[in-house]
Amino acid sequence: MSSKVTRFRLAVVAVAASVAVLAGCSSSSPSAKTSATSCAPAKGKVTLQYWNTVPGMDKVVALWNKKNPNIQVETKNISNDQYGILSNALKAGKAPDLSQVGYDELPNLRTQSAFVDASACSAATAAKSKFVPWTWSQASFGDTGVFAMPQDTGPMALYVRSDIFKKYNIAIPTTWDEYAAAAAKLHKADSKLDITFFDPNNAEWFNGLLWQNNAQMYSYSGNKWQVTVASDQSKQVADYWQKLIAGKLVRTDLANGSTQMYAAYQKDQIASYVGAAWGYSMFRDNLPKQAGKWTIVPMPTWGSDGASGDWGGSTVAFMKGSKHLYESVKFNTWLNTDPEALALENQLGGLYPAANAGLQLPALSKGVPYYNNEKIFDVFADSSKKINTSFAWGPTQKTVNLALQDAMAKAAAGSGTLSDALSAAQAAALKSMKDQAIPAAAGK
Repeated sequence: MSSKVTRFRLAVVAVAASVAVLAGCSSSSPSAKTSATSCAPAKGKVTLQYWNTVPGMDKVVALWNKKNPNIQVETKNISNDQYGILSNALKAGKAPDLSQVGYDELPNLRTQSAFVDASACSAATAAKSKFVPWTWSQASFGDTGVFAMPQDTGPMALYVRSDIFKKYNIAIPTTWDEYAAAAAKLHKADSKLDITFFDPNNAEWFNGLLWQNNAQMYSYSGNKWQVTVASDQSKQVADYWQKLIAGKLVRTDLANGSTQMYAAYQKDQIASYVGAAWGYSMFRDNLPKQAGKWTIVPMPTWGSDGASGDWGGSTVAFMKGSKHLYESVKFNTWLNTDPEALALENQLGGLYPAANAGLQLPALSKGVPYYNNEKIFDVFADSSKKINTSFAWGPTQKTVNLALQDAMAKAAAGSGTLSDALSAAQAAALKSMKDQAIPAAAGK
């Protein structure tokens, strides 16, 4: 692991410390009694509730249930409204034992006292060495406890229709400047062809682009959060995509994963896709006739350091109110570190594992037939090593994302710019923190 990991771990310790400070000033601060006081096994058979959004997870759970008759797990898919369902359950005191939670939502839910600290269980603390360090730091808030187990990550790369680039004699871009030049050449060669699409309703994807450019959205100093959503680095990314949109070199009418998106690719109207590791199965499963036409290469870079970004990824969190902590830790550890479970999750759900053992899965070291038998996961593994690991999420990320999406949609429609969207998101973050009595100020 690169030296960046050490810097990230220190940064997350600071963020974790900031959350502790907030406990005395936020009306929705973490409970002082979130630490587990017991990790005793239950007497008799136990049934756990596990909520998630991953396709095929019911089959993974079935494998566990077959092997563990005394610790049965019932799974519920909440992909239609993940955080709405979870929030309502927390308010009603009916949260599951375990739930899938994205890294970016962990700080927000912690301010709602949503988690229980599982560090009383030795198996939970011992699991630390089994995960990519930066993911563990996020799930444990800088080693202040064990609130979740990392599940998957989303290192980004560039998916390329190599046949289209070859047809127009355009080199596959390695920098964002080259990418913009390629966009212009492709569109000039065929007015119906765009290099990619910009989804204004996908803040998580845009955050991944910001992450790559070392755009720190939050930091903590002087006993308050420093909010820098509209930093110079962020504006550089926004201005870049604004120029592509203004030049009509990218589509803005497509939503990621939509039927319309796949139709555009099927009609050879789009030549590339800026995506994450978990997206490899999207094209394989939805565009089978394009097998052999796609290749995956490193994400275009801003500078010589080759930094990449992360889009998505989740944890499996220990939810407040669970009466079976010992059993929850046992299942959660198996789910996210056992090679057989990880292989099934990758096969059925396309998850790119956060566990070290997962990165050694045979399926991730072989060539993938759809992609010309290329070892595409080597690209994602290299991307993961180049993610700026000092990046951290703030406690009101959901509010920021919603404000960002609203303003980006307006910008895509010609009202305002993407830089304006960043300013709107920053203002929303500061207002949200003020409303929750969380000390915050606009940073530089």
